[in-house]
Amino acid sequence: MNNTKVLAIGGSRNIGYFSSIRLLDLGATVTFLLRTPKVFDNDESIQKYIRSGKARLIQGDALVKDDVKRAWAEAAKGDDDKPVDTLLFTVGGTPHFELTKGFVISPPNLVTQSLINCLETLPSPAPKIITISSTGLTHASHQKLPLLLKPIYGYLLAVPHRDKCGAEEVVAHSAGWSWDAQDSPGVDILGSNWKAGIPIPGELKKIVVVRPAMLTDGECRADQQSSKRKKAYRVNEGDVDSSWTVSRKDVAHFLVEGVVKNWDEWEGKTVSIAY
Repeated sequence: MNNTKVLAIGGSRNIGYFSSIRLLDLGATVTFLLRTPKVFDNDESIQKYIRSGKARLIQGDALVKDDVKRAWAEAAKGDDDKPVDTLLFTVGGTPHFELTKGFVISPPNLVTQSLINCLETLPSPAPKIITISSTGLTHASHQKLPLLLKPIYGYLLAVPHRDKCGAEEVVAHSAGWSWDAQDSPGVDILGSNWKAGIPIPGELKKIVVVRPAMLTDGECRADQQSSKRKKAYRVNEGDVDSSWTVSRKDVAHFLVEGVVKNWDEWEGKTVSIAY
């Protein structure tokens, strides 16, 4: 992957961070759009790639369209004229708890608006896009959750999941996928004119949406597994039945070892992952 250029938005921590480290280890050049580049000051895993020129840090905010546009341009720079190969979009807010609403993020449309900004500034040719969502967002997906998880998703995570639902609706529109109107989060998340600048229906083809089960901070089972006969995690187009949890590190493993390395198998699909 020495000639691969990746733009990571949301890569300062969690799935985006773990995926980026994997890509850097494979030889890719990863450009991070970061509100606070100092987040990596004491991170030797990133610092060694900064010194080699493989990791680039761009200060900016995905909620600011001009910052995203500048990030695309910076990520494409190099000795060749090769454009950005992949957008790794793993934006997620830091939630705080409110008794009447459960966990909330600020702004409540952080993920949706950041993704809209990415799609409105897409370079040509368009890169491959991998974006992280969640299980249990839509009515159909919620019905397949284990019974004990439904109150958690319906109350504690309802607000951030409305945001991710908005991002999925944006993708569905541009990719030309079907979307149930009852799953729309409404204009307070999407905005009143959200379709104006993003790709028209069916234009967005090189995209994969990954829906993890409830995320944990556990280790990467796939890396620890001595036998490859039994899969460390389950993946399935659409929903995974009886999905409980999965670690962020295993999701990152799938993003790189599964999706990036086997793009043709997953392009144009929504994929769920769980233990």
